[in-house]
Amino acid sequence: MHASRVGRRVATTVSGLLIAGAAALAATPANAASPVPQGESHAAAARPQAPAAQPRGKVVARLPLSVRERPTTNSRYLGSLQPGAVVSLRCKVRSQNVDGNNLWYRLGGGRSGYVAARYVQNLSPVPYC
Repeated sequence: MHASRVGRRVATTVSGLLIAGAAALAATPANAASPVPQGESHAAAARPQAPAAQPRGKVVARLPLSVRERPTTNSRYLGSLQPGAVVSLRCKVRSQNVDGNNLWYRLGGGRSGYVAARYVQNLSPVPYC
């Protein structure tokens, strides 16, 4: 009989804990922030998960657009971009004026070189270098 009394006492204690835990969950508002996982600081929990995507631009020139080593038409030719191509842009600089526009885009996405901004429509904001 002693063992059954202990068993009932344990069962009563466990059920009381379960009810208390359920009540705490029910009392939490649906839009409340989730708790920070144990061992992780609030700053770490607030960090973005993925790096921001690089700005992109679309080539709007009618002919292939020259890619230059530096932001000037007098610089070494590195290749070209086809009309309609969408490319990653790292940043922009002020340099030689091309048809009324003195901005040049430095290419991103692992490509080197610059293109005249006059012939590239930026699809997102591009920071200065």
